[in-house]
Amino acid sequence: MNEGQGEREGVVHYRLDFEPGPPPASENIALLDAWRHVLFRLGLIGGNDPARYHGLGFGNVSRRLPGADLRFVISGTQTGHLAHAGASQYCTVTYCDPSANHVVAEGPVKPSSEALTHGAVYVADPAAGCVLHAHTPLIWGQAETLGLPATPADVPYGTPAMAESVAGLCQRYPGEVFVMAGHEDGVIAYGRDEAEAGQRLVTALARALASV
Repeated sequence: MNEGQGEREGVVHYRLDFEPGPPPASENIALLDAWRHVLFRLGLIGGNDPARYHGLGFGNVSRRLPGADLRFVISGTQTGHLAHAGASQYCTVTYCDPSANHVVAEGPVKPSSEALTHGAVYVADPAAGCVLHAHTPLIWGQAETLGLPATPADVPYGTPAMAESVAGLCQRYPGEVFVMAGHEDGVIAYGRDEAEAGQRLVTALARALASV
Protein backbone atom coordinates (compact mmCIF):
# COMPACT_ATOMS: atom_id res chain seq x y z
CA MET A 1 0.00 0.00 0.00
CA ASN A 2 1.34 3.41 -0.90
CA GLU A 3 -0.03 6.23 1.24
CA GLY A 4 -0.19 8.36 -1.89
CA GLN A 5 -2.83 6.06 -3.29
CA GLY A 6 -5.19 6.87 -0.43
CA GLU A 7 -5.45 3.19 0.48
CA ARG A 8 -5.70 2.03 4.08
CA GLU A 9 -4.48 -1.31 5.28
CA GLY A 10 -7.24 -3.85 5.86
CA VAL A 11 -9.91 -2.26 3.64
CA VAL A 12 -11.92 -4.90 1.76
CA HIS A 13 -12.34 -4.08 -1.94
CA TYR A 14 -14.01 -7.28 -3.17
CA ARG A 15 -17.69 -8.24 -3.01
CA LEU A 16 -18.16 -10.53 -0.02
CA ASP A 17 -21.04 -12.86 0.75
CA PHE A 18 -20.45 -13.95 4.33
CA GLU A 19 -22.34 -16.42 6.50
CA PRO A 20 -21.52 -16.59 10.24
CA GLY A 21 -20.73 -20.13 11.31
CA PRO A 22 -18.39 -22.42 13.22
CA PRO A 23 -14.61 -22.17 12.85
CA PRO A 24 -12.65 -24.45 10.50
CA ALA A 25 -11.72 -27.88 11.82
CA SER A 26 -8.58 -27.76 13.98
CA GLU A 27 -6.72 -30.19 11.70
CA ASN A 28 -7.13 -27.71 8.85
CA ILE A 29 -5.50 -24.79 10.65
CA ALA A 30 -3.11 -26.25 13.27
CA LEU A 31 0.10 -26.12 11.19
CA LEU A 32 -1.00 -22.98 9.36
CA ASP A 33 -1.58 -21.19 12.66
CA ALA A 34 1.81 -22.36 13.94
CA TRP A 35 3.47 -20.80 10.90
CA ARG A 36 1.42 -17.66 11.41
CA HIS A 37 2.83 -17.43 14.93
CA VAL A 38 6.37 -17.77 13.51
CA LEU A 39 5.66 -14.86 11.15
CA PHE A 40 4.21 -12.85 14.03
CA ARG A 41 7.39 -13.36 16.06
CA LEU A 42 9.44 -12.20 13.07
CA GLY A 43 7.36 -9.04 12.74
CA LEU A 44 5.99 -10.09 9.35
CA ILE A 45 2.45 -10.20 10.75
CA GLY A 46 1.22 -7.79 13.39
CA GLY A 47 -0.90 -4.83 14.39
CA ASN A 48 -1.60 -2.21 17.07
CA ASP A 49 1.65 -0.43 16.18
CA PRO A 50 1.00 3.28 15.51
CA ALA A 51 4.26 3.44 13.55
CA ARG A 52 3.05 0.88 11.01
CA TYR A 53 -0.04 1.29 8.82
CA HIS A 54 -1.95 3.54 11.26
CA GLY A 55 -1.92 0.77 13.88
CA LEU A 56 -4.10 -1.53 11.77
CA GLY A 57 -3.49 -5.27 11.46
CA PHE A 58 -1.26 -6.56 8.67
CA GLY A 59 -0.38 -9.95 7.20
CA ASN A 60 -2.50 -13.03 6.66
CA VAL A 61 -2.17 -16.73 5.88
CA SER A 62 -4.23 -19.35 4.09
CA ARG A 63 -4.30 -23.06 3.28
CA ARG A 64 -6.05 -24.79 0.40
CA LEU A 65 -8.56 -27.47 1.42
CA PRO A 66 -8.65 -30.82 -0.39
CA GLY A 67 -11.29 -31.39 -3.04
CA ALA A 68 -12.11 -30.58 -6.64
CA ASP A 69 -13.54 -27.14 -5.87
CA LEU A 70 -11.40 -24.21 -4.78
CA ARG A 71 -11.87 -23.84 -1.03
CA PHE A 72 -9.38 -22.53 1.50
CA VAL A 73 -9.11 -21.47 5.12
CA ILE A 74 -7.75 -17.98 5.76
CA SER A 75 -7.07 -15.80 8.76
CA GLY A 76 -9.72 -13.22 9.50
CA THR A 77 -9.66 -9.53 8.76
CA GLN A 78 -7.84 -7.37 11.34
CA THR A 79 -6.46 -10.29 13.34
CA GLY A 80 -2.80 -9.47 12.76
CA HIS A 81 -2.28 -8.09 16.28
CA LEU A 82 -2.97 -11.49 17.86
CA ALA A 83 0.13 -13.48 18.77
CA HIS A 84 -1.91 -16.68 18.87
CA ALA A 85 -4.94 -16.63 16.60
CA GLY A 86 -6.57 -20.05 17.07
CA ALA A 87 -9.46 -21.53 15.10
CA SER A 88 -11.88 -18.76 16.11
CA GLN A 89 -9.85 -16.25 14.07
CA TYR A 90 -10.08 -18.20 10.81
CA CYS A 91 -12.85 -18.69 8.27
CA THR A 92 -13.42 -20.84 5.20
CA VAL A 93 -13.64 -19.36 1.72
CA THR A 94 -16.07 -21.61 -0.13
CA TYR A 95 -16.02 -19.74 -3.45
CA CYS A 96 -13.60 -17.27 -4.98
CA ASP A 97 -13.75 -15.74 -8.45
CA PRO A 98 -10.95 -13.16 -8.77
CA SER A 99 -12.12 -12.00 -12.21
CA ALA A 100 -15.60 -11.23 -10.83
CA ASN A 101 -14.27 -9.64 -7.62
CA HIS A 102 -16.40 -12.07 -5.62
CA VAL A 103 -15.69 -14.05 -2.46
CA VAL A 104 -18.06 -16.28 -0.49
CA ALA A 105 -17.01 -17.27 3.03
CA GLU A 106 -18.30 -18.70 6.28
CA GLY A 107 -17.04 -18.86 9.84
CA PRO A 108 -16.71 -16.87 13.06
CA VAL A 109 -14.83 -13.96 11.38
CA LYS A 110 -14.83 -12.37 7.94
CA PRO A 111 -11.88 -13.21 5.68
CA SER A 112 -8.79 -11.08 5.27
CA SER A 113 -8.95 -8.16 2.86
CA GLU A 114 -6.39 -10.09 0.79
CA ALA A 115 -8.61 -13.16 0.28
CA LEU A 116 -9.00 -12.33 -3.42
CA THR A 117 -5.22 -12.31 -3.85
CA HIS A 118 -4.87 -15.67 -2.09
CA GLY A 119 -7.57 -17.08 -4.36
CA ALA A 120 -5.74 -15.76 -7.42
CA VAL A 121 -2.62 -17.72 -6.43
CA TYR A 122 -4.60 -20.93 -5.97
CA VAL A 123 -6.36 -20.47 -9.32
CA ALA A 124 -3.11 -19.69 -11.15
CA ASP A 125 -1.11 -22.55 -9.61
CA PRO A 126 -3.07 -25.73 -8.86
CA ALA A 127 -0.03 -27.06 -6.96
CA ALA A 128 -0.14 -24.19 -4.45
CA GLY A 129 -1.33 -25.42 -1.06
CA CYS A 130 -0.43 -22.49 1.19
CA VAL A 131 -0.15 -18.71 0.75
CA LEU A 132 1.59 -16.39 3.22
CA HIS A 133 1.11 -12.63 2.93
CA ALA A 134 3.65 -10.74 5.00
CA HIS A 135 4.65 -7.13 5.44
CA THR A 136 8.38 -6.46 5.49
CA PRO A 137 10.16 -3.31 4.34
CA LEU A 138 13.40 -5.32 4.24
CA ILE A 139 12.24 -7.52 1.36
CA TRP A 140 9.87 -5.01 -0.25
CA GLY A 141 12.46 -2.25 -0.43
CA GLN A 142 15.08 -4.55 -1.95
CA ALA A 143 12.92 -6.40 -4.45
CA GLU A 144 14.95 -5.23 -7.44
CA THR A 145 18.28 -6.00 -5.75
CA LEU A 146 17.04 -9.47 -4.83
CA GLY A 147 15.63 -10.05 -8.30
CA LEU A 148 12.10 -10.63 -7.04
CA PRO A 149 9.08 -10.24 -9.34
CA ALA A 150 6.66 -7.43 -8.52
CA THR A 151 3.12 -6.40 -9.33
CA PRO A 152 2.71 -2.92 -10.90
CA ALA A 153 3.00 0.00 -8.50
CA ASP A 154 -0.31 1.50 -9.68
CA VAL A 155 -2.35 -1.64 -8.90
CA PRO A 156 -4.03 -1.50 -5.45
CA TYR A 157 -4.30 -4.56 -3.22
CA GLY A 158 -7.45 -6.66 -2.85
CA THR A 159 -8.80 -5.81 -6.33
CA PRO A 160 -9.39 -7.80 -9.54
CA ALA A 161 -6.49 -5.90 -11.12
CA MET A 162 -4.18 -7.11 -8.35
CA ALA A 163 -5.54 -10.64 -8.67
CA GLU A 164 -4.85 -10.57 -12.41
CA SER A 165 -1.32 -9.27 -11.83
CA VAL A 166 -0.68 -11.94 -9.19
CA ALA A 167 -1.93 -14.69 -11.50
CA GLY A 168 0.44 -13.48 -14.20
CA LEU A 169 3.42 -13.56 -11.83
CA CYS A 170 2.54 -17.07 -10.62
CA GLN A 171 2.46 -18.30 -14.21
CA ARG A 172 5.68 -16.56 -15.30
CA TYR A 173 7.65 -17.14 -12.08
CA PRO A 174 6.16 -20.28 -10.48
CA GLY A 175 7.03 -20.63 -6.81
CA GLU A 176 8.88 -17.31 -6.59
CA VAL A 177 8.38 -14.94 -3.68
CA PHE A 178 7.03 -11.69 -5.09
CA VAL A 179 6.27 -8.20 -3.84
CA MET A 180 3.19 -6.05 -4.29
CA ALA A 181 4.71 -2.76 -5.44
CA GLY A 182 1.43 -0.88 -4.94
CA HIS A 183 0.90 -2.27 -1.42
CA GLU A 184 3.50 -0.90 1.00
CA ASP A 185 5.80 -3.66 2.32
CA GLY A 186 3.47 -6.37 0.94
CA VAL A 187 5.17 -9.67 0.11
CA ILE A 188 3.64 -12.99 -0.99
CA ALA A 189 5.20 -16.43 -0.59
CA TYR A 190 3.46 -19.66 -1.50
CA GLY A 191 4.21 -23.33 -1.87
CA ARG A 192 2.84 -26.84 -1.86
CA ASP A 193 2.41 -26.65 1.91
CA GLU A 194 3.12 -24.42 4.89
CA ALA A 195 6.73 -25.58 5.23
CA GLU A 196 7.63 -24.81 1.63
CA ALA A 197 5.91 -21.41 1.66
CA GLY A 198 7.45 -20.53 5.02
CA GLN A 199 10.94 -21.60 3.96
CA ARG A 200 10.73 -19.46 0.82
CA LEU A 201 9.64 -16.42 2.80
CA VAL A 202 12.27 -16.80 5.52
CA THR A 203 14.96 -17.41 2.89
CA ALA A 204 13.96 -14.19 1.13
CA LEU A 205 14.15 -12.37 4.47
CA ALA A 206 17.64 -13.76 5.12
CA ARG A 207 18.77 -12.67 1.65
CA ALA A 208 17.41 -9.20 2.30
CA LEU A 209 19.20 -8.98 5.64
CA ALA A 210 22.44 -10.10 3.98
CA SER A 211 22.09 -7.32 1.43
CA VAL A 212 21.71 -4.49 3.94
